Amino acid sequence: MSEMASEAENQKKPSTASNDAEASTSSTASPSTLAANLYRNPNIKRKPVVIIVVGMAGNGKTTLLHRLVAHTKMSRIREYVLNLDPAVMTLPFAANIDIRDTVKYKEVMKEFNLGPNGGILTSLNLFATKFDEVIGLVEKRADDLDNVLVDTPGQIEIFTWSASGAIITEAFASTFPTLVAYVIDTPRSTSPSTFMSNMLYACSILYKTRLPLLLVFNKIDVSHHQFALEWMEDFDAFQAAIENDKSYTSDLSRSLCLVLDEFYQNLRSVGVSAVTGAGMDEFFAAVEASADEYMENYRVDLEKRRAEKERLEEERKKAEMEKLRKDLEETRGERVVLSSGPCKEGDTEDEEDEEQEILTEEEEENEEDDDEY
Repeated sequence: MSEMASEAENQKKPSTASNDAEASTSSTASPSTLAANLYRNPNIKRKPVVIIVVGMAGNGKTTLLHRLVAHTKMSRIREYVLNLDPAVMTLPFAANIDIRDTVKYKEVMKEFNLGPNGGILTSLNLFATKFDEVIGLVEKRADDLDNVLVDTPGQIEIFTWSASGAIITEAFASTFPTLVAYVIDTPRSTSPSTFMSNMLYACSILYKTRLPLLLVFNKIDVSHHQFALEWMEDFDAFQAAIENDKSYTSDLSRSLCLVLDEFYQNLRSVGVSAVTGAGMDEFFAAVEASADEYMENYRVDLEKRRAEKERLEEERKKAEMEKLRKDLEETRGERVVLSSGPCKEGDTEDEEDEEQEILTEEEEENEEDDDEY
């Protein structure tokens, strides 16, 4: 059962021994008040760190998250797990909050007559409307947590480029230090063209979310990621690797390699294996470094964007009030008849005559009623 469902049941049931034991491990601090505006918390705490795991389908996101959960338990790292994939059949780990407990993916498909991708997107949209409650649940236990692990749908574009994905990401980023872990299939990226495609997508995620980005080269037990590090650090090494490819994509990759050279300089990367558990310590070390970067740089940018959003909202309200004031001055408080649509010039006089006739008939009826009385 999800955290949201258990929270509702605990409110209905009397306290038991198991509930008391669970309550003793939870945060003793009072939960902060939730506001409607997601940009509500200028004083962001250093902990917990939210890790949003994204990646292409088949890159091993869920398997990696399973390994991360197992590593946190062995290392006594206090974690909180969220599953945002409504279409997954089974999870290899226990999730504190599971979207499947709130939104039924197959029922959404039937009700709205949607396909698989449309069903996932609609389910995520419905879940995002109540995401302030999720933030509230995490805030209650914030003092007792080190990391919040978030698993996303396999269709990466559904989360990274949808309105619901932006709402969820901004809700986390405005409350806790947040980073995006982009999982890459290392064996498939041995091709220079595929590698460049992954780097372009990583670049787009960085500029879309405006959050620290961590490149996670998964499956290093099959193919080590050293070649990728060399291509990112040495322009000539990538040029040599793509030399034998004479297709038009190779020419594009050569040009893009120069463009992304600056992008590589400020990017963190780590190699892991979800199967063997290799690279877990390096992963969490990179997470801590990204959290420090968030507190130093990204939080400042977030506060600027929050202030700009509030300023624009205030200007919009003032403009609407000024427009209302001018309308009242022009009409002098009289009733205004709004046209339901554009009309022709020749129709204006006819409509005025019809309105006058209706008014005249109403006056005559009123006079007849007065005579009867």
